[in-house]
Amino acid sequence: MTSHVPNEARVIALRPRAERPPARLAASPLPPERRPPAGREPLWRDLVGDVLRRERLEQERTLKEVAEAARISMPYLSEVERGRKEASSEVLAAAAGALGLGLGDLLARAQGELVRLASRHTGAGRGTSGSRFDGMCLAA
Repeated sequence: MTSHVPNEARVIALRPRAERPPARLAASPLPPERRPPAGREPLWRDLVGDVLRRERLEQERTLKEVAEAARISMPYLSEVERGRKEASSEVLAAAAGALGLGLGDLLARAQGELVRLASRHTGAGRGTSGSRFDGMCLAA
């Protein structure tokens, strides 16, 4: 007879904002060419790619170094960073791991950017639905 272990939720703490470099706080979340038109939310692939690129640049690492550490091709990592490819969870986990992040850290940062940008687009602060939800839920 096998024992069954129930799934448990994990909360992954992010670094406090005070630890982030000032340039990161002042920088625009997406380059102008990747910003969505007025009234539209940004694409998830753009947000995730931007988080990966900012983290890599903060660590002063090259695409080649990170791609080799993640065991993915350098052109593919470049496409993911630029929001041109929808990467699988395995590729995202590998790229995040190469940067010293967990997949949850990467997704939480992208989700934070999404909430911030979505509230800016709607003007309501929490989206058009009026929901007070301010978290992220991933199910496996």
